[in-house]
Amino acid sequence: MKKKIVCLLLVSVIALTAVGCSSNKNNGNNHLGNTGMPGSEAEGGYNQDITMQELKEAVVAILAENYWPNMEIDAASLEEIYGIKPDMYEDYFAECPSINVNVDTLIIVKAKEGQEENVKNALEEYRERNISENMQYPMNLGKVQASRIEVFDRYVCFVQLGADTTAAMDVSEEAVVDQCLEENERALDAIEKALLK
Repeated sequence: MKKKIVCLLLVSVIALTAVGCSSNKNNGNNHLGNTGMPGSEAEGGYNQDITMQELKEAVVAILAENYWPNMEIDAASLEEIYGIKPDMYEDYFAECPSINVNVDTLIIVKAKEGQEENVKNALEEYRERNISENMQYPMNLGKVQASRIEVFDRYVCFVQLGADTTAAMDVSEEAVVDQCLEENERALDAIEKALLK
């Protein structure tokens, strides 16, 4: 009788351990939380060898037709419009829509060591200015307000996405912001997952 009880307890412990491990693994895969932790604190660190094209493709794979940026932002525009100078980064990817009425934008900057804060500050200044300038364009205001800046070690990301917000606009401005926040979160999750591979 004692042997049966011990065996049942062992089976229960093994089953509970397996369930706990698999549930933790799934949670990690479904949502990384955009912690913005320095690479040394992220398990295994962030991948410093990934290309900008691979990061873009990770975002496009998640957003599909909801990825609207289609025009490259050149280095001169990156400095003039966004305040990010060539001596602040090793590499970057930046796209916005070719049609002026849309504002969907993705910028990923691999900052030079020690320049992460300067890149982040430049993007924050741009974001604040952008919100002020779009006060007169209600069509874009919700999307601009929902924009996010996230830092993953030396990778500084600016996401201002959301695609077609027409249906949300019929509901409320808050609905537009919520839709865009969700799309931005999905994009940041995709970038972080790609960096952690």
